[in-house]
Amino acid sequence: MPHKPRTISGVEVTPLCDAVGPMGPTIRRPLTEMFPGGGLADGPWILHFHCYLLRDPAGRVTLVDTGIGGTDSPASSWAPVPGTLPGELAAAGVDPAEIGTVILTHLHSDHASGAVVDGRPLFENARYVLQQAEADAAQGAMLDQILTPIKGQLQVVDGDAEVAPGVHVHLAAGHTPGHQIVRLGELAMTGDLVLHPAQLADPSVHYLYDDDPVKAAATRAEVLGGLRAERAVLATAHFSDPFLEL
Repeated sequence: MPHKPRTISGVEVTPLCDAVGPMGPTIRRPLTEMFPGGGLADGPWILHFHCYLLRDPAGRVTLVDTGIGGTDSPASSWAPVPGTLPGELAAAGVDPAEIGTVILTHLHSDHASGAVVDGRPLFENARYVLQQAEADAAQGAMLDQILTPIKGQLQVVDGDAEVAPGVHVHLAAGHTPGHQIVRLGELAMTGDLVLHPAQLADPSVHYLYDDDPVKAAATRAEVLGGLRAERAVLATAHFSDPFLEL
């Protein structure tokens, strides 16, 4: 079932739990390797895979990230599939056809694979918002199975943009070339800006699967510094609790 929603700037924000589980053995590594210098003891890392549903007073519906997809998705080699996003949406009282905007924080398979089902866009009436740098870097299964089927509905942005009333995206590159976060008032939906609580305590802690760990760490420090100054609320992708007050 979806987590309890919060109202931010008049918009109802509902965290949707697409899946819970560890990484599969194809990419799983000890935590000391995943987060070098983080001071973490080795042990299981159980990830929560969150998407976020936004419903404003005018009835506009926006979805941030689409989860890991079905058993045949590009995430199936490592993530707990199938994702349960369609069921989570149904439990929240939303039909996929109602969603007008889908924001993809980036094209890693656990964030974007649920955009397509049986080779067709699941959200048939939506614009899919992606950074230009992310689209340019797409390759392999994510290009062929996800980006190509949604190409006709793709809205590419370059940097900061308002993509729905009151909903803004901001380039936060490093984890991937076009990784973006999403802002709604005091709320920041952070994608993979922060993967583990250790990176909140020390933003310089690298993550093994960042495309550019140095740039990711610099981006994380800068963005988190600004969010802390605002006393913002984080909506995280992989923490057990979706909302975190700084």
